[in-house]
Amino acid sequence: MAMASAAGPADGSAVATHGHSFCKKTFHKPTYCHHCSDMLWGLIQQGFICEVCNFVVHDRCLKTVVSPCSSVAANLIKNPVAHCWSEPFHHKRKFCNVCRKRLDDSVSIHCEICEYYVHTECQDFAVADCKENATYLPGKGLSFVHHEHHWREGNLPNNSKCALCKKTCWTSECLSGYRCEWCGMTCHASCHVNVPVECTFGILEPIYLPPHAVSIPRTEVPMEAIIGVQVRRKETLSPRSISEEFSSGDTSTKYRESEEFPQSQSHSSQSRTDKQNKEKEDRDEEVIKVYDGNNSARRRIFRTILVARQAPLKQVLTQALRAFHITKDPVSFHLTDMYAPEETRLQDPTPVLNLHRKEGKRPAVFLRFRDRDNDQGEVRMYPGKLQVSQAFCTVPVDSNTTVADLISESLQRFGLVDIQCEDYRCSEVLLDRGVTERVLSWNERPWEIMKQLGRDSIRQMELMRFYLQLKQDPHGPNLALFVGNLPPNLSERNYENILTEFLGKENKFSKIGPIYYEYGSMVITYEDSDKAVRALYALRESKFEEKHLLVMLLPNIEPSMVPAGVQPLLVFVNVKSGGCQGSELISSFRKLLNPYQVFDLDNGGPLPGLYVFRNIQNYKILVCGGDGTIGWVLQCLDNVGQDSQCSSPACAIVPLGTGNDLARVLRWGSGYTGGEDPLNLLRDVIDAEEIRLDRWTVVFHPEDKQDSDNVKQVNSTGKKRQKLSKMKVTNEQIKKTVVAGSTSEDNSQIFVMNNYFGIGIDADLCLDFHNAREENPNKFNSRLHNKGVYVKMGLRKMVGRKMCKDLHKEMRLEVDGKLVELPQVEGIIILNILSWGSGANPWGPEKEDQFSKPNHWDGMLEVVGVTGVVHLGQIQSGLRSAMRIAQGGHIKIHFHSDIPVQVDGEPWVQSPCDVVVLKSALKATMLKKNKFKRRPTEPNILPANGEGGKSTDD
Repeated sequence: MAMASAAGPADGSAVATHGHSFCKKTFHKPTYCHHCSDMLWGLIQQGFICEVCNFVVHDRCLKTVVSPCSSVAANLIKNPVAHCWSEPFHHKRKFCNVCRKRLDDSVSIHCEICEYYVHTECQDFAVADCKENATYLPGKGLSFVHHEHHWREGNLPNNSKCALCKKTCWTSECLSGYRCEWCGMTCHASCHVNVPVECTFGILEPIYLPPHAVSIPRTEVPMEAIIGVQVRRKETLSPRSISEEFSSGDTSTKYRESEEFPQSQSHSSQSRTDKQNKEKEDRDEEVIKVYDGNNSARRRIFRTILVARQAPLKQVLTQALRAFHITKDPVSFHLTDMYAPEETRLQDPTPVLNLHRKEGKRPAVFLRFRDRDNDQGEVRMYPGKLQVSQAFCTVPVDSNTTVADLISESLQRFGLVDIQCEDYRCSEVLLDRGVTERVLSWNERPWEIMKQLGRDSIRQMELMRFYLQLKQDPHGPNLALFVGNLPPNLSERNYENILTEFLGKENKFSKIGPIYYEYGSMVITYEDSDKAVRALYALRESKFEEKHLLVMLLPNIEPSMVPAGVQPLLVFVNVKSGGCQGSELISSFRKLLNPYQVFDLDNGGPLPGLYVFRNIQNYKILVCGGDGTIGWVLQCLDNVGQDSQCSSPACAIVPLGTGNDLARVLRWGSGYTGGEDPLNLLRDVIDAEEIRLDRWTVVFHPEDKQDSDNVKQVNSTGKKRQKLSKMKVTNEQIKKTVVAGSTSEDNSQIFVMNNYFGIGIDADLCLDFHNAREENPNKFNSRLHNKGVYVKMGLRKMVGRKMCKDLHKEMRLEVDGKLVELPQVEGIIILNILSWGSGANPWGPEKEDQFSKPNHWDGMLEVVGVTGVVHLGQIQSGLRSAMRIAQGGHIKIHFHSDIPVQVDGEPWVQSPCDVVVLKSALKATMLKKNKFKRRPTEPNILPANGEGGKSTDD
C-alpha cells in the first residue's frame, strides 16, 4: 500500500482544509467514491482511502475533496451543539457519519434532531455539530439575521436530486452527498460549496419557528432534558453527572478491559476477527492497547493499534495519536508502558518488544502529553455570542498566565479595546460525548487546565475550548421551570410551601405563576440560571404522595423576532394514542422543524407548549392524537387563552386514535398509518383553511348530594371533570338555564363537548371498552385490535342483560323549550359533527323532511336514536341510519334512573339528574385540509425564495 499526500502531490494546500491522511489502496470488491459516488474502476490501486475515517476517493477526485476528516471536523465548528442521542437501534440502509461504514449489522444510534448516525462504538468521535435551534441575540435586529445552510453529509432521502446540477445525488452504496438540515436542499459534495450560503428554511418557512427567536439561558442541562427525548428516570440525578445521565448507555468506541472486542460483534464476526488477529501475529505484527489518560484507565476503556514488532517509536506514537484522532504535533507527546512496575517511557530501538506483558492480556501503553517539557503553548479563544468577525483567536500562554490575562489579551485580539474586562467571563467548553461548560474564576491558569486535562484524557484536551462571554446572560435573567404532578386545586400558598420544602431557602424561586390549579401544575421563574439548575435537579429527585414531580426547563421565545407572515406551528404529539405511532412522528417533526416547537404530551401535557408560545400573536397548532387528545388540547387552551396573545389558534390534526371522528370531518383522514411522508403532513397544514367548530357545554345537576367517588368515570387523556365553580367563561349562561330548586352549584359537573354526547347503549359499550383498556393498556396498541374488542363487546350485549332497555321511559327530553316524545330506543346520540363511531354518519344522507342540512358551525345539535346493538352495527357498517328525533340549539334532559353516558368518548354511569346542553362561549378555530391532491414530495425541500434556477427543481 503506497502512501500519498492528503491531496495529491500537486496540491498541498488542501491538506489543512479537509485533514485526510490518504494512502493508495487496491479494493477487492466493488467500491464507490465518497466524493462523486461513482464506482472505482481498475485492477490494482484503483483509489485512495483515508487511514483515519475510511473516506474513499478516485484519483481524479483527490484534488477536489471537500468533506473534512473526522480527525479535524470538530475543530472546524465555530459554535458546538451537542447531539440528542436516541436509544441504541439497528438502522437499515444507513451509514455511520464517523467511520463511514454501513450500520446494517451493528447496533447504532442517531440524533433525534438532525440526520447524524453513528455506531455506538463510534459515538466518542461524533462531531458536536447538531442544529443550533436557539440563537436569539439581544440587540441584533431581525433585518440583520441571516441563516446559513447547515450541511450534513450522506444518508440522503431516496431519489434526491442536486439543487445545483439537477442530477441524482443520493446513493445506497456509500456515505455521499449533502443535505441542509434546515431547508432539506440536497446537493453533490462538489456542488454544495457553490450554493448560496443563506438558507430560508424552504417550503416549511411559513410555519417554522426561527432559531433567532428562541433562547435558552446558558446552563449545563442537556438538550434531552429540555425537549424530553428521554424520560426514563435515573437513580442519581445531579448537575455533575448530567452527561452520563442523559447519554445512551456507556458504549464507547473503545474496547473494554474485560473483552478484547466490542459487545456488538456477533459470534461469527468475533471468530473472524480472532482469525485475522492470528494471521497478523503470524506476520510479525503486534496488537497494542492504548489508553489516552487516567480516566480511560479508571474506566478500563482503550483503543487498539496494529504495529510491526520491529516498528520504531515514532511509528507507534503516530499510530496511537491517529487512533484517538489527535492532530497536534507528535513531538508534544510520548508513550509509557502501562504494565511496567513503574510507568516508564518507551524508548528506541524496538519499543514494542520491550513492552511488559501480562498473561492473557495484550501489551498496553499510555498516550501522554509532555507536560513537564511544555511550560508554554497556545490556546484558542472563541468569541461566543460576541459580534466580532473572527471565528477565534490564538493566544500564547504559559504556566503563569491567568484567566484574567487571557481575557484581556483576547479582547485586544478581537479588537474590543474600549471595554471593561470586568464585564466578561471565560468558560471552559468540553466537546467529549456532548458539550459541557464550566465558568472559570479569574485566577485559574489556562495552561495548567490544559495540562491537567491531558493527564486525564488526551482526547478531551484536544477538544477543549475557551469561550469569551459577557458576564450578563444575553438571554435575560428570567429562566422558567414547569413543575407538574402536584395535587390539583390547592391554594397558591400551599403550592409555594410544598416547593420551598423541597428546594430549601437557598434555591427559592423569584416568582411563581401562572398556576394551573385544576392540573396541579405551575411555572416558577428564576433570575439566576445556576440556582435554576440546582432547583431542576432537586425537584426531579423529589416525590409528593409517592409521585415523582415532573420538572422541565422551558425555552423562551422573543415574538418580535418572528418574521411577518410566519405562523409558527406548535406541535403536540400523544405517543400513547391509537397504534402508538407517535414516537416516529415526534422524531420526524423534530428533524423537519425546530425541536423547541414540538412537544411530547407525555411530559406535562399541552401546558408547557402553550406557555412557551403565550407571547406569539399568531400561531397554529398541530395535534397528533385521537379525538380525546384534541379535546384535551382545546380544554387547556380554554384555561390559558385569556393569558395569551393568541387566544384561539387554529388547530390541525394528525389522527392517531381509533375513532378520529373530528379528524374525518375536517378531512385529515381516518388514521395515520405511518406510510405518509411527515413532510406532506406539514405541507397540508400550511395549505389548510380555517373553519369554526361549535362547542357545547354539558352540565349535570345530580338530584341527591353525593361524593364524586360514586361517579364511575374513565378518562384516558388525563382530563378532569370539573366543578361548575371552576369554570369562569360559562357560569353566567349556566346560572340562567339551571332549573330553580335544583341541588347546589358545587355538586354540578360540567363538560365541554366537541363531537357528541351519547346516552344509553352507545355509552355502555364505550364504558366496557375503557374499563378493559384500563385493566390491560398494553394490549390496546392497534386500531384493528381496538375495533375487534368493540365488536366482541357488542355481541355480548346482544345476548346479555339489557341495561338500557326502554331508555325512552327513563328520561325526558326538551329541545329549544319543547318537550320531545321519544320513540322506543336503547340509546340517544346528540351530534355536533356528522361523524360518530369511527366514521359512521348516524344522521344519514340528505332527504326531504322537517330538518335543515346540518354542519358543525350552524349553532345546532342533531338528536338521533338507536334501537339496539344490531342497529348500532348497521349504522357503523353504513347499512342504516339512526332515527332522526330533533334538531336545536338548547337541550334539557332529565334522567329518572342510573344511565350510562359518554361525552366525547369519556364514559361513566350517571345517577338521576338534570342535564343541560347549550352553546358554549368558548370558541375553537380548526384547520380543514384542502381537497386537492398534491403531487408526490420532491426528494429535496427547496427554499421558498430560491435563487432562480440554482435553488428550484424541475
